[in-house]
Amino acid sequence: MRDGRASSGTDDSEDARAFLQDRVATLWKIVFFFLLIATVLGLKGPLKDPGFDLVLDVAGTAEAGAMWWFCRRGRRSVRLLRILDPVVAFVMFATTAMLGRYVLVGFVRDQKITTAEGVMMTDAYMGALSLIGNALLCVIRAGIIPTSPRRTALYTALFCVPNLVTSVFIVPTAHGFMFRPADSRAFPWLPATVIMMFAFIVFTSAMTSHVIFGLRKEVREARRLGQYVLEQKIGEGGMGEVYRARHGMIRRPSAIKLLRGDQAHAGSIARFEREVQQTARLTHPNTITIFDYGRTDDGTFYYAMELLDGANLQQIVNVGGPQPAARVVHILAMACGALTEAHGIGLIHRDIKPANMILCTRGGERDVLKLVDFGLVKELKVDEDLKLTGARTLTGSPEYMAPEAIRASDSVDARTDIYALGAVGYFLLAGTELFDGKSLVEVCSQHLHQQPAPFATRNVVVPAELEAIILACLEKDPARRPQSAAELRHRLDGCGVAPWDSERANAWWSKHRAAAESAPIDVATAKTILVDGARRS
Repeated sequence: MRDGRASSGTDDSEDARAFLQDRVATLWKIVFFFLLIATVLGLKGPLKDPGFDLVLDVAGTAEAGAMWWFCRRGRRSVRLLRILDPVVAFVMFATTAMLGRYVLVGFVRDQKITTAEGVMMTDAYMGALSLIGNALLCVIRAGIIPTSPRRTALYTALFCVPNLVTSVFIVPTAHGFMFRPADSRAFPWLPATVIMMFAFIVFTSAMTSHVIFGLRKEVREARRLGQYVLEQKIGEGGMGEVYRARHGMIRRPSAIKLLRGDQAHAGSIARFEREVQQTARLTHPNTITIFDYGRTDDGTFYYAMELLDGANLQQIVNVGGPQPAARVVHILAMACGALTEAHGIGLIHRDIKPANMILCTRGGERDVLKLVDFGLVKELKVDEDLKLTGARTLTGSPEYMAPEAIRASDSVDARTDIYALGAVGYFLLAGTELFDGKSLVEVCSQHLHQQPAPFATRNVVVPAELEAIILACLEKDPARRPQSAAELRHRLDGCGVAPWDSERANAWWSKHRAAAESAPIDVATAKTILVDGARRS
């Protein structure tokens, strides 16, 4: 869309361009197989007596196949597709119009039709078949290719010209073709009848395009949220769905999070709105930025945030395996900065995990961390907020859950985030989860009672001081962990690990970017759970 107006599906978004290219490819795929079947079924005559009709048969089929192949390979611009498709279609209609005349000549010759009346009846019958074929192709094209009714009407009228000319002015004979004489009794009723039929095809195609075009416009308008236009779904969380979007006026790329319909009850709406308000209070550069939030006319709650390019830590490890110590220190230090601000205003995250920590590019700098998804945030100083999550529930991701969060989820504090951050650091260094129980109960039990395995047992070499910091974060007793994100940041800065510089970051992304950004996320590790803990001992 441009300035809120639909534009025949030709707006400058990548989704619109890809959609048009896919539709053009679909059209020519249909035409190719239709012509291929027709060519195979009709080869008996041309093979027995090869002529120019065989050339037209093969040429038309090859033309459709080439167009299909062209649209399935690479990235084609909207302008090229808008020009190439109607041009090739016109050539196709001209080819089939001439082929129809050749087929008619062969039929007249083979059936030994010699009388003028017989030739005229045959011409009318074959012309009707050709007309039906052209009508079907024009209507199919109008339904598949996204374009305006006016443009569809214009193109359809042009496509009909070759068939109109050949059927009105070229007459088949037993020996070939001849031009219909000017004093023929076919004038003026024949051209008038053909023009009327083609006008009906033009009208039908334009109406088909009008309906399809109108529906697509309504869908685009329905997907507007305030001044934001949704473009593509890019993620889904415990409470909502995330879409890539852009602002209708300033065209700023954004990510929009919506509250799912099945979650739209009073408690979820309150919790969702709380997430926005709490995250919007945070201004640290390593915390995702909230632009706007509100409700649509139908009551859908949404908020707009910065659109991040890059990959989350789960994807990073899935692609690159265990990460260098320098990079891990760099990541954890940035996370500490974001948590220091959050903890400083009385907020804890409670769902620190690799899937909620994204490495992206900001201001030309690689490996900038963004902490996202504050959907489970709890205010430390407001006991009333427990009503929104429930004091007897277990909230978080089991692989990164601190022991005290398992024992009593309503008694967590900032040190719970420190434990989760230590588990993330362990995951980054070892390339595997801290504990690998076969069930939720087993994983929780390991967090409560089992000590983390030394990195040496994972066949990973980690600097001793960094390993000591990670294991300190993973202490079962919160009092034995670093007591704040600022303290952890101070210890990381002094652990003696060489800094992770931009040269190494650029090298990693040059090698792994495509794979990292498309790597699947293990649902079992990315999932956030909400388990009833009423009977937990």
